[in-house]
Amino acid sequence: MASSSSMMMNNANHDDEYIDSQHNITSPNEDDSDAHLSPLQEIERYPGLDGAPVRWYDADRTEPYTRITPFQETHDTSVEFFYKPVTLSALGCALAVLAYVAMSQDVLEEGGDKRRIGIYATLLAFLTFSMLQFRDGPFIRPHPAFWRVVLGINLLYELALVFLLFQDLKSAQGMMVLLDPGLGRELPERSYAENCEFSMANIWANVDVFCVAHALGWFGKAMILRDYWFCWILSIAFELAEYSLQHQLANFAECWWDHWILDVLLCNWLGTYLGIKTCQYFGVKPYTWRGFKQSRGLRGKARRVLSQFSPSDWTDFKWEGTASFGHYVGVVMLLAVFLAAELNVFYLKSLLWIEPDHPIVIARLVGMFLCALPAVREFYQYMHNPKRAVRMGPQLWLLLATVATELLVIAKWGNGHEIFSHPLPPRVRVAWIVGAIAVIVYPMINFGVPKVRKWVRKQKKLKNSAEKTQ
Repeated sequence: MASSSSMMMNNANHDDEYIDSQHNITSPNEDDSDAHLSPLQEIERYPGLDGAPVRWYDADRTEPYTRITPFQETHDTSVEFFYKPVTLSALGCALAVLAYVAMSQDVLEEGGDKRRIGIYATLLAFLTFSMLQFRDGPFIRPHPAFWRVVLGINLLYELALVFLLFQDLKSAQGMMVLLDPGLGRELPERSYAENCEFSMANIWANVDVFCVAHALGWFGKAMILRDYWFCWILSIAFELAEYSLQHQLANFAECWWDHWILDVLLCNWLGTYLGIKTCQYFGVKPYTWRGFKQSRGLRGKARRVLSQFSPSDWTDFKWEGTASFGHYVGVVMLLAVFLAAELNVFYLKSLLWIEPDHPIVIARLVGMFLCALPAVREFYQYMHNPKRAVRMGPQLWLLLATVATELLVIAKWGNGHEIFSHPLPPRVRVAWIVGAIAVIVYPMINFGVPKVRKWVRKQKKLKNSAEKTQ
């Protein structure tokens, strides 16, 4: 009896540790409780087993803990339904909706064109599968299922880009008519450098709704990057990229005050400032979650519902691009990917004859923002904690594939189109060469020279010790 009691107590303690590990997994920035273990012990302790904590980046591990929900938070028990596996129920409801719509459409519009609604139903079915079956990411608010749908949308966009990659430009422009009958017509390229007189009246005449969109875009970039200086570097780099590529796209040509006053000092700075202030608010905000039923009054319940759309915790990004060679390469790569994602949309809308304010362009920008939020969080963890994040997260991997496929599409269509027929001007070519040399030489001086000096000193010490022993 005594031995049985002790075994039951041990099992209960083990269960308590397992529950605690499940409750503490939503804060990837907290200190590891097993940091004192040796590397061998750390490898042997699988996440979620033997009391080892489970965090979001442990999803990169394999089979031993597949029965555990690695991203489960201490959720609100008053809305328990939203955190239960309801895949079979969702399948039944989805099939019932599909059957009803398909049958009623056939009856009401017999002989009509069903291709459009068929495509919509296919997309909806794929996103439903994404919501129910895709892997969770680093974010759990408002719900992990929301970010699974975002991953599904990114995958659909990537598949569409792969399809377009095997089409010629004329065919792709014709396909745009299927999305919107108003598309498919060549658009004139507008230049913003026709009247560059530096006067308040002229500057005010160039302030339009796109300035607000510009500021909102940089607010989003600040929320993604969470670093003031990184945003400033990216802002200046984008304006320099516009200078270098205005011989290809006329709308990159702007007056100097449009580049540096309206864009950098006004729109970019305002959006970045508000975004960083929002990040700072989330960084100091206490995250204590109260259940819906425990919230008193209508105002308290409404506040609890709204708080579901705020982060469950917050991690301040410290990119430390000069701390090590690996960090430097990671920051340069992130900067290059952001610049490519920003420039791609201008080339695509020019090649496919889409207006800048068209819903397709806006949807692409909003979708890229939503995809970049978890992707950059995964990249930060992958770069700063490579022992834990042993491979890239799915959001990061897919976003890199999407930006790269956009570049391939632009390169293919641009080479057979007049957009790339103009060679780089000599001054632009020289500027790019100087920039590339600076990017390569800096890490050689900052990281390579100290290591060479350290190696030389070590060799001298070894030589002196060898001489003394003789």
